[in-house]
Amino acid sequence: MPNEPQSGKTEPRVVSKWGHERRLEFIDWRLRWEGRINRGDLTAFFGISVPQASLDIARYIELAPDNARYDRSNKVYVASETFEALYPGTTPERYLNELLARCAGVLQPELGFSGWTPPMDMPANLARGVDSRTLLTLLFAIRNAKRVDVSYQSMSAAKPEERQISPHALGYDGFRWHVRAYCHSRGSYRDFVIARVLHASPTQVNALSADADAAWHRRVDLVIGPNPVLSPGAKRVIELDYAMQAGRVTISCRQALLFYTLKRLGLLPGQEAPPEVQQLALINRDDVQAFLPHAT
Repeated sequence: MPNEPQSGKTEPRVVSKWGHERRLEFIDWRLRWEGRINRGDLTAFFGISVPQASLDIARYIELAPDNARYDRSNKVYVASETFEALYPGTTPERYLNELLARCAGVLQPELGFSGWTPPMDMPANLARGVDSRTLLTLLFAIRNAKRVDVSYQSMSAAKPEERQISPHALGYDGFRWHVRAYCHSRGSYRDFVIARVLHASPTQVNALSADADAAWHRRVDLVIGPNPVLSPGAKRVIELDYAMQAGRVTISCRQALLFYTLKRLGLLPGQEAPPEVQQLALINRDDVQAFLPHAT
C-alpha cells in the first residue's frame, strides 16, 4: 500500500485546539459539569506550570466574571448559580457522548476533559469487525481520490465478487461502518459494508468524482412527532424525550443515509409496531417517500 502523504456567551472562534484557548475551554467544561476547578486540574491535564495555570484561570475569570467565585476554605473556584458556558462545545450532548465513549472503551479517561464521572453502563453489543489494512487502503483512496480493487461479499451473492470502486466518504448506520463509493461494476454510487470487504488493493487510477453522487449531497428533512395513537400523557412524554416544540421536531439527514435513519427510528414502511413500541411517527412521510427508493 502506498505511504500516505504528510500533510456560550461568545460566538464560536477558530482557535488552536491545544493552546491557550484549549485550556480555557477545559476550565469552562470543569466548571459546568463538575462545578469546580483549581490550578492542580490544569497542571495535571496539560502538564503546564502552576504560574501558567494561575494565569489561565485569571484570564477565564476576566472573560466570564460571573461564572465562578473563589472558595478560600477549599482553595478552588466553584461555579456560580448564574454560570453560562463560555464555549459552545460545553454541551450536554458532548458530555454524555464522552461518558458513552469512555464506557465503550474507545476513549481513554485521560484524553477527555472530565475528571470525576458518575457510574454508568450501557447494553452489551456485538462487535462489528473492521480490518485495519482494509480501512487504511480505503482512507488512502478517499484522501487521494484513487480507485480501489476490492473483493466484496454481498448478501445477494454466494461467493465474493471482484469490484472496482471509487470511495469518497465513510458512513455509519448506528451499527455498521460503510464506505460510500461509485461502483464501476454496477455503474452507480453505493454503500459497501467495510467488514464485508475481504480484500482491498490500492491503485494509482484516479477515482470518479463524488460530485455526481446526488444522494450523498442532498439532504432530506424528517418531521417527527409522537405516535398519534398514544394517549395525551404519553404524547407529552415523547415530546419531552425528544425536545419537541408544538408536538414535532425536524431532523435532517443525507438522502444516502435516509434508509438507515428511518430503519433505526422504526419508521420504514412495513416496520409498524404497537404504539407503546413504535412511539414516533413520520409526519411528512409523503414528502420523504419520494427520496427513499434512491437511498437503498
